[in-house]
Amino acid sequence: MMARGRYFGTAAALFGASFLSPVQAGGAAPAAYDVVIRGGTIYDGSGGAPLVGDVAIRGDRIVAVGTVEGRGAREVRADGMAVAPGFINMLSWATESLIADPRSQSDIRQGVTLEVMGEGWSMGPLNATMKAQETERQGDIRFPIEWTTLGDYFAYLEKRGIAPNVASFVGAATVRVHELGEGDVDPTPEQLDRMQALVRQAMDEGALGVGSSLIYAPGSYAETDELVALMQAAAACGGMYISHMRSEGDRVEEAVDELIEIARRSGAPAEIYHLKMGGRANWDKLAPVIAKIEAARAAGLRITADMYTYTAGATGLDAAMPTWVQAGGVEAWIERLKDPQVRARVAAEMRAPGDDWENLYFGAGADKMILTGFKNPALKPLTGKTLAEVAAMRGTSPEDTAMDLVVEDGSRVGTVYFLMSEDNVRQQIRLPWMSFGSDAASQAIEGVFLKSGAHPRTYGNFARLLGRYVRDEKLIPLEQAVYRLTTLPATNLGLKERGALRPGYYADVVVFDPKTVADRATFEAPHQYAVGVRDVFVNGVAALQGGEPTGATPGRALRGAGFGTCR
Repeated sequence: MMARGRYFGTAAALFGASFLSPVQAGGAAPAAYDVVIRGGTIYDGSGGAPLVGDVAIRGDRIVAVGTVEGRGAREVRADGMAVAPGFINMLSWATESLIADPRSQSDIRQGVTLEVMGEGWSMGPLNATMKAQETERQGDIRFPIEWTTLGDYFAYLEKRGIAPNVASFVGAATVRVHELGEGDVDPTPEQLDRMQALVRQAMDEGALGVGSSLIYAPGSYAETDELVALMQAAAACGGMYISHMRSEGDRVEEAVDELIEIARRSGAPAEIYHLKMGGRANWDKLAPVIAKIEAARAAGLRITADMYTYTAGATGLDAAMPTWVQAGGVEAWIERLKDPQVRARVAAEMRAPGDDWENLYFGAGADKMILTGFKNPALKPLTGKTLAEVAAMRGTSPEDTAMDLVVEDGSRVGTVYFLMSEDNVRQQIRLPWMSFGSDAASQAIEGVFLKSGAHPRTYGNFARLLGRYVRDEKLIPLEQAVYRLTTLPATNLGLKERGALRPGYYADVVVFDPKTVADRATFEAPHQYAVGVRDVFVNGVAALQGGEPTGATPGRALRGAGFGTCR
């Protein structure tokens, strides 16, 4: 039920009459606000019924929500539009894309104002060896690594200028490589102490907690006790645990148990990255997984999850091969794949369920794997083809073709895997503790980004939720969707004064048309912007106006609870 009314009164009542200057002789009253968004249907992020009203912004803050009587230096009409807090991308890989293009077009055009990074890997802490390796491994986007710590990276982005806000977890794999390298080894007590110190340093610099990614080497080499130790260091500083679990397929239930154990032993809340049941044989495991999560929540643990709104995932061909062959890093992996005996063993293991690793090749099949990202210009014409198609072109088995492509490209080779059930996607969207993340970079339909393919979630994840699943299929009400794109993730992350349209909160605001918002990107033609988002304000500054980028870069690094207090 919509109503026109006040939200705790006008700005004059909240902050004093100085914002509403009297009419001066011979002229109109000066503007009381920098921006007033007028007449929109306000979804404040609480999940409650919307109201028709106004939102006033002064500087980087919201100062009134409801009926705003003073005028703004800029007046924005929003009749018939939804006005909501800026959306939070709980799993972003904009780490490098923001360096190439700070406008964050594919996400800003969907209303995203915060990119949350750190799935297993973070942009710090780095040592000299890591910097050299990462520089050598760069793909289409190339840049000097001018930072060392996660805090340095935040400062680097802010100095360059970025359109959205950013935040990050510290990567469990990053901390591990910093001290142990990329081999399958266990830390000594002294090494584990140093890893914990790195976590505390990152928390002091503003990390949100620890993020792990446990199907990929070398992150997969970490045992539960190691992850608990890292999380104990983060939890003491108010951090949370967030994880791409050790399995999303055959052993997904055991993986959920491990995540819950880490939360319980560390005393920290935990979130599951991109919850899914991968592989047709596992689709019926969603109900027991939900039951485990809800039982843990009922017992007092704050366990949540996020998801993307597609039935295909995207990663690399490393997820098609056993982790033992990848020990030591991509260069060592490639050298091993040149050995005929190693290749025979890898091929045999690719054709069977992984005993102690997540075999996405077996789960999807070569005809359900689209190749999307190559470094080698000679291989780029293969972009968009399935692994089965390339194998047929070359006259080699899919397993040998996958290995050959890794060797020829010198990389993990970006790959889309079709693994999930549409019915499960719909059921997950209805879960009240579910938020959303693209698991993708924030790109543009121009420049360096067109050198590779992309998963359509890059351009459509949030618009697809609002258009297909909320408006068209009516899985959840729009006010609930906005809550789970804004207030829910902001609360889970411990971000203060973000994620809601409330006086005193930061002015991250999106104006969109609920009747037309929609994704346009497809697997065949992924580089297409979503439609329906008209205006986006980040910290009170318009980053998108009339559906087009303004060029403004008002984004900031948002820091977690341990910032400045955790050493």
